[in-house]
Amino acid sequence: MSTETAPPPPAVAPAEPSTFRKALRQKRFTVGLTITLLVVGFVIFAPYFAPYGESEVVGPPYSKDGFLGTDYLGHDVLTRVMYGGKEILIIAVFGTILGMALGTAIGVIAAYAGGWWDEVIMRFNDVVLAFPQILLALLVLTAIEQPSAWILILLVGVSHAPRVARLARGVALGIVSRDFVIAAEALGEKRSRVILAEVLPNMNAPLLAEGGLRLTFSIGLVGSLGFLGFSTDLGAANWGQMIQENRLGLSTQPWAVLAPVLMIAIFCIGTNLMADGIAQVAQRGEN
Repeated sequence: MSTETAPPPPAVAPAEPSTFRKALRQKRFTVGLTITLLVVGFVIFAPYFAPYGESEVVGPPYSKDGFLGTDYLGHDVLTRVMYGGKEILIIAVFGTILGMALGTAIGVIAAYAGGWWDEVIMRFNDVVLAFPQILLALLVLTAIEQPSAWILILLVGVSHAPRVARLARGVALGIVSRDFVIAAEALGEKRSRVILAEVLPNMNAPLLAEGGLRLTFSIGLVGSLGFLGFSTDLGAANWGQMIQENRLGLSTQPWAVLAPVLMIAIFCIGTNLMADGIAQVAQRGEN
């Protein structure tokens, strides 16, 4: 009777943690994520705790009444700050998502198609890339009497797409020629399936880093457009618009300008730290 024992099963390699989990180990990313979530939470919930109405006059213009004083019309500055981040948050987030989706699709298609398709797509992309983002937005907005939220989202997204496309193409070029992509093509997989199942999953780290950077630029772009008077509702509170409205009283009542400036700056710092943290993860993955 044989007493031989069966060989032990082969060890299974532990699943590799996702890019997000790797980023959570980066102090820079966690600090940025915390700051960003705090600002987002402030934008969402602060209006419910505002001491006054959004357009309520509570005192004389540029007075010291209240925690942060009043603005050029006598509105409470703290209340306006509590209400003023909603438009920037919504347009920046959805504009970034749209820009990332468009840019990634353009870049991956150009890299995967190759040949003259790549040349035509990227040369057209370079033409759009030559226009500064703010100039491209102003060319459209000056022809519109009152822009809606979806128009601003579209402008932000389209202005980001060429920059995202250039990055996505560069990353995809190093993936489309790898063995697992060639094997999937040899098995007769559809091109769309190869892109979705083989190419895009291997691009998540650099794309997430770029997404954080694009979100930072989106916040600045939407804030700049608000400063220039392009917002969905000129009577509603808007951090960018508040800076423009109260700039003449900066020496008299600085908080009417400094408070929205600080909120935009903190928001940008948080998203930029997140992008840096993910970029470090992507760099270590390449090494």
